[in-house]
Amino acid sequence: MASRPGVLTEWPWSPLGGFKYLLVVPLAIGSIYSYMTAEEEEKDLGRMLIVALMLWRIVHSQIWISVSRKKTAKGTKKIVDKPIEFEQVDRERSWDDQIIFNTLFMYLLNSKLPGSSRVPIWRLDGAILIALVHAGPVEFLYYWFHRALHHHFLYSRYHSHHHSSIVTEPITSVVHPFAEHIAYTILFAIPLVAASLCGILSIFSFLCYTPSFHSLHHTQFRTNYSLFMPIYDYIYGTTDKCSESLYENSLQRKEESPDVIHLTHLTTRDSIYQMRLGFSSFSSRPLWSRSPWYLTYSMWPFTLLFSFFLTFAVSSCTFVFERNRVRNLILHSHLLPKFEFHYKSQRHHRSINNIIEAAIIEADEKGVKVMSLGLMNTTEELNGYGELYVQKHPKLKIRLVDGSSMAAAVVVNSIPKGTTEVVFRGNITKIASAIVFSLSQKGIKVVVLREEEYTKLIKSGADENLVLFSSNNCYSSTVWLVGDGLGKEEQMKAKEGTLFIPFSQFPPDKLRKDCFYHSTPAMLVPKCAQNIDSCENWLGRRVMSAWRIGGVVHALEGWEEHDCGNTCNFFRLHAIWEAALRHDFQPLQLPPSHL
Repeated sequence: MASRPGVLTEWPWSPLGGFKYLLVVPLAIGSIYSYMTAEEEEKDLGRMLIVALMLWRIVHSQIWISVSRKKTAKGTKKIVDKPIEFEQVDRERSWDDQIIFNTLFMYLLNSKLPGSSRVPIWRLDGAILIALVHAGPVEFLYYWFHRALHHHFLYSRYHSHHHSSIVTEPITSVVHPFAEHIAYTILFAIPLVAASLCGILSIFSFLCYTPSFHSLHHTQFRTNYSLFMPIYDYIYGTTDKCSESLYENSLQRKEESPDVIHLTHLTTRDSIYQMRLGFSSFSSRPLWSRSPWYLTYSMWPFTLLFSFFLTFAVSSCTFVFERNRVRNLILHSHLLPKFEFHYKSQRHHRSINNIIEAAIIEADEKGVKVMSLGLMNTTEELNGYGELYVQKHPKLKIRLVDGSSMAAAVVVNSIPKGTTEVVFRGNITKIASAIVFSLSQKGIKVVVLREEEYTKLIKSGADENLVLFSSNNCYSSTVWLVGDGLGKEEQMKAKEGTLFIPFSQFPPDKLRKDCFYHSTPAMLVPKCAQNIDSCENWLGRRVMSAWRIGGVVHALEGWEEHDCGNTCNFFRLHAIWEAALRHDFQPLQLPPSHL
């Protein structure tokens, strides 16, 4: 939003949200119906293809957006060393409004402008005229209109909205208030109107215009006003002196080597939308926070197609999809393109381990300090919590962190103060053993609901204050520690107002509206953390999973040992927790009733 919003700042269809595309549906259906029922000499192919052109522009823009973000994540060809945050993502989520507006405008021209209906697919003379008119009067008018927008009156009411983005992405160039886009559309329509009035317009003429970037204009502010042709900046002395050198330097920038890599994977098929490489407006919100029908029905063809591409075309390697910075550390997030169901199948374990092993060796060769394993990349069944790779490669310089110690520390410190008893229910994992052991040492009574879980915990050394639930007793505690395997029947037996604290990688189903569900082990990132503009799976904004934080803290502290394998640092949980707090990671707030 501009600092002092003027008239026609808001787009008229903003209240419609994702339903704004319905504005085009009647026109699209009408043009198709008209084409199918008209006589052969009356068929208007151009009008029928307007919606196809709209869809192509969306796809074309998204391709360049993804390519740009992939290079940014790798650190190659960067122009500005500044972060993109959630504020910019929210501001630029309406980048497709101009495509819808241009589509409606094209329908208007087609129906009202002489010579714009039933045009041929291609005319060379029309293309030449459009190029000349654009290079001449249009670029000239755009240059001076753009300079006028930087006058304080117009800038504060309109153009400041666009300049709120210091780091430009391909979509930044088309994010403007509605009034600006009206002016741009009229301006860029001049060549098309001229060709139409001359009777030499063609369908391909509508493909001539694409957005450009002007990063220096956003950092230096009063330079580089031109759109495609910098000749007017040269004529009027507004060319930034760094334009050529900055371009050359950006091309020479090599891929940066991160300090920490977090290796994660896909969960559900919809989790492809959590990758910032795609739709940043989706990834800036927690997974599952959207209405299920939106992704399940309206985007299922794309979901299936892209899921198939990931799991077959690029399934043999990992790739970087996000870049962050915490203090002096550069963090990369790498994706192993497998879904949760792949990890649950034994026949995929060998191939997954091979991919993880290759990623570890590559990172070690590049000098990466720490690699943390996220989600199901670190399970006992798959690789013994990462022990497999340490034993196979004893000379690794990179340190592997499975995150269990940090996750256990987060859970232990999420239990409300004054709690004397908790109920335990979930599959016994390394994290579960560490949590129960720590609580037992603190004198907190742990009530275990299942005998097989009780037996395993006893064997792990957590025998003090451990009690097996008796059917003669009732669930008296209002704090439950829950993991994978928690059933519906067990949830229903909890007291009203119970606080469920997960210790598992995945959150439990929220079946009780009269109870509270805490987050899976996670913490708020420090205020100094940069380039945090997407959500990690189901976690909220600027919240990082404990498994990922474990790797970051390991590197910040300079710890030299691996933190993985079947053993757990039971006695170091407090030290690990204190280290996280020392580096300004903050615990998530509990419900007010349990503070």
